[in-house]
Amino acid sequence: MKREDKERVISDLAGKLRDGSAVLVDYQGINVAQSTDLRRESRENGVEFVVAKNTLTKRAADEAGIEGLEQFLIGPTALAFSEDPVASAKLMAKFADQVESFVLKGGILEGDRVLDETEVVALSKLPSREQLLAQLIGAIQFPVAGLVNVLNAPLRNLAVVMSQVAEQKSAQES
Repeated sequence: MKREDKERVISDLAGKLRDGSAVLVDYQGINVAQSTDLRRESRENGVEFVVAKNTLTKRAADEAGIEGLEQFLIGPTALAFSEDPVASAKLMAKFADQVESFVLKGGILEGDRVLDETEVVALSKLPSREQLLAQLIGAIQFPVAGLVNVLNAPLRNLAVVMSQVAEQKSAQES
């Protein structure tokens, strides 16, 4: 690889490490079909799966100001980048459960916090960003819906009473 290519890879990796979250995995031992499935699922989930040399990844981490990543850069290492840290952790943990030779090593949370394997597994068990937003909207919407029901209750009750009075009058006239 030419020096310019290495510098470009280091710059790209440093930007991704600085701006997002990543999960580091040992991908050694997966076959072509499994690799194809992993890359397809990665694209579907908005996760970028990158295989880079450890030396280039270490230099990119140094350039991004991330310390403590060296311990995970032993043996074949791939990185799964995503804007939603839960998405990459979920996908990599799922794949690690399915393929015995695929091992989670660690991760980086939002460009500054280095995670070990157990923290990545814990992160993978959290609800996704979309699920959390839906729960938040539901929690905000519930009291408002309750207030609307309370405010509408007198009008609804008045309508029910008037309907019953009208039924009684029509029954008395018959």
